[in-house]
Amino acid sequence: MTAASSDPGPSPQPDLAGQTVVVIGASAGIGLETARQVRAGGGRLVLVGRNPERLQEAAHELQPLSTAAFDANDTDRLRQFFQELPGPVDHVMVTAGSPSYRPLSDMDLDAARREFAQRLTLTLGVALDCRDKVRPGGTLLFMSGTGGRRPGVGMVIVSALTAALSALTANLALELAPIRVNLIAAGFVDTPLSASLLGDQLEARREELRATLPIRRVVGPSDVAALAVHLMCNEALTGATYDIDGGQQLLPH
Repeated sequence: MTAASSDPGPSPQPDLAGQTVVVIGASAGIGLETARQVRAGGGRLVLVGRNPERLQEAAHELQPLSTAAFDANDTDRLRQFFQELPGPVDHVMVTAGSPSYRPLSDMDLDAARREFAQRLTLTLGVALDCRDKVRPGGTLLFMSGTGGRRPGVGMVIVSALTAALSALTANLALELAPIRVNLIAAGFVDTPLSASLLGDQLEARREELRATLPIRRVVGPSDVAALAVHLMCNEALTGATYDIDGGQQLLPH
């Protein structure tokens, strides 16, 4: 079964007509699917991705207002990107980044420092750089995970970042108000990133989840994208972490 057939597809779209959404990490997976649902809801897009070729493919499909190909962890380039936006935007979503699973026995301290710094600096950098670009009541939307809430071997970095990002989201919601700030915490999502992490174990993981998750299917990118669009549209939501894992946290460890 492919990633596309793992979930039933998006729900009917809320109305994003006339709104501009910046998606950082838009060339694949959750970011790309969110961009698709924004377009389906009548929204306008600014797409950011690290891979120029994939970004161009996404742009060909979605016809955004503009694109920018750069590594979002480049703080100077990120600041320049927001400074050069021609006008205000309504929402900014960040899906860039990937989890780090490394046991202490294999850990290099300098590499760990970079992983902490990049993830937290990216979140803070977006918050700082877009303050004057996002309209009041608009949204900053970040991504995290639910798996890091359970301690285990190899979970030192991801667990610490899971806790830190929820705390950071709540504090940013107060500091940036009336701009809203929310965090999506996903479990396993059937994306190209998951495929790259699991390799030849991917199909076995899918089968395990189909058999054990309460929803009896694998969570796909369109599920997460539908939540992202809802958080953009519901102006009563800020400062919280929203889980989407098909009930994965309810299962025995």
